[in-house]
Amino acid sequence: MVKAPALNKWTRLQCFGHRLHLAVENALKNERINRATGVCKKLVCHFSHSWKARVALEKAQKELNLPSHSLISECQTRWGSRQMMMSRILEQQKALTLVLSAEKKVRHLIPTWQDIDVLESVSKTLGPLLDFTDALSGEDYVSVSYVKPVLHLFNTSILQRQEEDTDLTKKLKSEILDYLNEKYEDEATQELLNMASALDPRFKMEFISADNKPKVKARLTSQMLECQVTSSSSTEVEPKVADTSQEKKAKKSLGSFFKQSGTVTKGDSSLTLKDAVDVELNNYLLTPSIDKEEDPLVWWKTHKVSFPRLAKLARKYLCIPATSSPSERLFSASGNIITCQHSCLKPAMVDRLVFLSKNL
Repeated sequence: MVKAPALNKWTRLQCFGHRLHLAVENALKNERINRATGVCKKLVCHFSHSWKARVALEKAQKELNLPSHSLISECQTRWGSRQMMMSRILEQQKALTLVLSAEKKVRHLIPTWQDIDVLESVSKTLGPLLDFTDALSGEDYVSVSYVKPVLHLFNTSILQRQEEDTDLTKKLKSEILDYLNEKYEDEATQELLNMASALDPRFKMEFISADNKPKVKARLTSQMLECQVTSSSSTEVEPKVADTSQEKKAKKSLGSFFKQSGTVTKGDSSLTLKDAVDVELNNYLLTPSIDKEEDPLVWWKTHKVSFPRLAKLARKYLCIPATSSPSERLFSASGNIITCQHSCLKPAMVDRLVFLSKNL
């Protein structure tokens, strides 16, 4: 996946899910958080290995009118599992304390008030981020155009420091934001994200800074002109040699006298094309943005006749996935197909089976 963009000279867009995972892991490197996480792991381990403790927990949940939820264990490669583990511990705190206080051997597992403060701070910071990872990992809808709005949302509301936040919460928010902004600040990545956002009829220029809007418009115009030249050259067909012996001489129609003559200069034709591109781009930007829940691909399918050059650019940019999850799912599907019982499959057959498994 890393070599393919380099060989094709494409701009490589880093996986948003992986970057968010690294940002969270980097922010959670704290002694207080490590201690609180260790307490949660011990609690989960104790209740997963003791059936008596699980029965007592269910009884305590009924007495305290708490949801009958089991504890969640952490997966090292998924930061979201750590957040869910902490949230579940906070949810079942009273029931856990009631069960653990009944036995002297496990009373040391009861979280202290310092641990609870840490868990609440971490859960408050990471809780809103969990949904974004799942939403951007989809493959059945456009996701790349969401990266720019999501980063804007992080900076302006979700990860913005509030007065009522604890010092730990403020520290976590600042470190996560600094890491993400640093990873997405290079010029090539910003150009790609700006183009994807501009070609999405839900956002257009909404999340592009005022300084970058002229650059994005100029880049769109340039690529629309290139797209027009490429399409016109590819549709050129060699002229057929007319057989004058068999064909009768066709009469001139009245409309033929009004056709534009072929003596138009090159400068005039290029100027006309430039004007057409500018009109198409301006009309697109002036059309009302669609609802954020609507599918931009459906919108482009309907309006591709009105904006033919922009529709081609939309197909080019909006197909980019925001995360590497779709390609990783393909690798998993291939691993499920090529097993010990199917180890002699030819590559062509594997390709067909993978295609059928993902498209049926």
